[in-house]
Amino acid sequence: IGLVFNTTIALTTCVCVAARTGNVMGEFGCLYEQQYAVALFNKVRYDVEGVGGPQPQLLHRKIPLENKSIFSGSLSQYLEENKKWRNHFSHDRRHHPKGTINCAGYKVLTSMEQYLDLISNSLPGVKAKVGSSPFLKCATQFPLILWHPYARHYCFCALTEKEQQKWHAVLQDCVRHANNGLSEENKVQTPAFTDAVRIYRQTQGHYGTWEMMCGVPSQILSNLVMEGLLPELRELISSRLKGKLHERQRNWMLISDAVYSLVQRQCKDQYEAVLQKCEAAHSSLEASIRTDMDQIITSKEHVTNKIREVVLPKAEKLLKVSIKPYISSILDALMEPTSRGFFEVRDVFSRELLDMSKNTLNESTKETHMEKIFMLAFHPVKMQGCYEKVEKLSLEGLQQRFDVSSPSVFVQRAQILMREQMDNVVYTFEQIFHQSLESQGTEDLCKTIQRCQDRVIKKFDYDSSTVRKRFFREALLQIFIPYMLKQLNPPCASELPRFQELIFEDFSRFILVENIFEEVVLHSVMKDIMLAVKEAAVQRKHNLYRDSICLSNSDPNLHLLGENPSVNWAAKYARAQEENNGAGEDVEDDSDAKCGESQKRRTKQVVSMIQVEDSVALPSESCLEGSSVEDMPEEDKDEEDEDEENVDEMASSEQNEPAVSTVSENTPDLTSVFHSSKSLSRTSALINTIPTSSFSSPGGNMSTVEDLEFIRVCYNL
Repeated sequence: IGLVFNTTIALTTCVCVAARTGNVMGEFGCLYEQQYAVALFNKVRYDVEGVGGPQPQLLHRKIPLENKSIFSGSLSQYLEENKKWRNHFSHDRRHHPKGTINCAGYKVLTSMEQYLDLISNSLPGVKAKVGSSPFLKCATQFPLILWHPYARHYCFCALTEKEQQKWHAVLQDCVRHANNGLSEENKVQTPAFTDAVRIYRQTQGHYGTWEMMCGVPSQILSNLVMEGLLPELRELISSRLKGKLHERQRNWMLISDAVYSLVQRQCKDQYEAVLQKCEAAHSSLEASIRTDMDQIITSKEHVTNKIREVVLPKAEKLLKVSIKPYISSILDALMEPTSRGFFEVRDVFSRELLDMSKNTLNESTKETHMEKIFMLAFHPVKMQGCYEKVEKLSLEGLQQRFDVSSPSVFVQRAQILMREQMDNVVYTFEQIFHQSLESQGTEDLCKTIQRCQDRVIKKFDYDSSTVRKRFFREALLQIFIPYMLKQLNPPCASELPRFQELIFEDFSRFILVENIFEEVVLHSVMKDIMLAVKEAAVQRKHNLYRDSICLSNSDPNLHLLGENPSVNWAAKYARAQEENNGAGEDVEDDSDAKCGESQKRRTKQVVSMIQVEDSVALPSESCLEGSSVEDMPEEDKDEEDEDEENVDEMASSEQNEPAVSTVSENTPDLTSVFHSSKSLSRTSALINTIPTSSFSSPGGNMSTVEDLEFIRVCYNL
């Protein structure tokens, strides 16, 4: 700033930045301390009373992959320092990297028109035109621009349109990964952080979705500060910008980036101080919670009942008029592109295995092809077709009615879930395939691949159904809850403070009236959302399982493989080739015998699909000819009969043992409560947390609302 203006303006700007950052972080710090105690109570209570939910069938990679290059090539980059284009090559040339780019919050643009429009909107009064005084001249006709509303922009150029498309997919995947910056493993800090941000924005009148809830905490807090600081900065500086159009644009970008960097440093330091203070009190808070757990629960239930009497009549009236008429149409809009995206994940995986089978005769490329398959989830070009399916999601009309700024929040969350499912299915196949090779050898490799594929695909169908249903519930909550809170806050705000008197002072750190109010509102819409998703599960075209189907213990020994790291296929095949060179015919006969025994010992996956009579499957919905399990390749008649018997036994056990089913009649399932760090995963509390008996009447059992303490940390707005 001092380079553009005089020292006085620079100092004034710095003072303004420090004051705004201090105010925001001060309010946030108080909210964070309150939510930290509540999140700790939720975690301790869940540890004591938590009930297991539906068991995933696929393995989850516990040991992260080593740093590997997922895409390589060359790009020309525009360097602001010397205003020249320079060629940059990928890391596989063994050069030391010049630097890294944190892509959180960025958008990937492929045309100068898009870029100039965004620049014009960021600085009122400075309008850019493509034909005159361009901001920069591209080195080729195929630009790639990383644009951020506050931070520095990065401009690249590819040599061909095909390379531009590939790099566009790569950069989008980088943005998607960087945006997903909050850890779901931390059950206290993450929900406390997201709730504090959400409540702060609500106090500022922002109830809708927020696209800048991305990155690590310091980045999110910096975005929170800049949301209010940027208008002040424009008013202070924009009128003082002089020179030609492109000079004013460049100076404004440099100033914005400098201010954003300053804000980030201050936010990081102040957040770490708040976090350190809360962590220091962690032990004493947990001791108090464990000592008074029963009394805290009883007190919270009493206050919840009182608040419910005031809020529920208003909430039900609002639901009837403004929410229920739109649930079905919004759910349909969400389900179609999302389901097609997951079907495409299934197809891509199957096509890669087909190519793998075709290359099994080529010993020199076998291990290379396997390595490529097991990096499939992180190959943005191959996954692009899956991501594009869900990008067609359209929620027209929601912007005005429900404060949904754009569907990008839902699109990005669905894409993250798709990548996670692809990684799970690939990792599960890797472990099962490796186990089969250890027991059967490499003879008849194509059949081994097919058997492992069939086994894994069935698990994927079940897990993807569970993940999609959870996503639909999360998305509906994220759309409706902010709107309901915005409508109900004014008439209820004056009545809520009197309920604080009902809470003992020793328990006031763990029971917050505002949080209970939101839980009651959430509980009021739960019935309709769950019923809508349940009804959608019987539609064959979406390939969803019923909630009553639970495939627990269908593969009891599979979880033991989940502790294994990824297989080094290159080393494995090097050893295998040496062993095969020294092996005789006796070894081959022995291998065939073991293969036969292994097939007999193989555990079958129990699968049951819902079939609707006279329904027609959508074309190209899976890698096989139909979307149902009946259309999958069958291995043999005996195993099919065994599957049917197992399904019948499962149906019988569901009637006699309701606790096995996903939606229990007596016990709410709270497994997914604390997996709520990113935008939509905040609403994972909806998944199977409310017993069906609680919806029998408006005056239902209030213990279900008390259970919602565990799911209060939802819906990032």
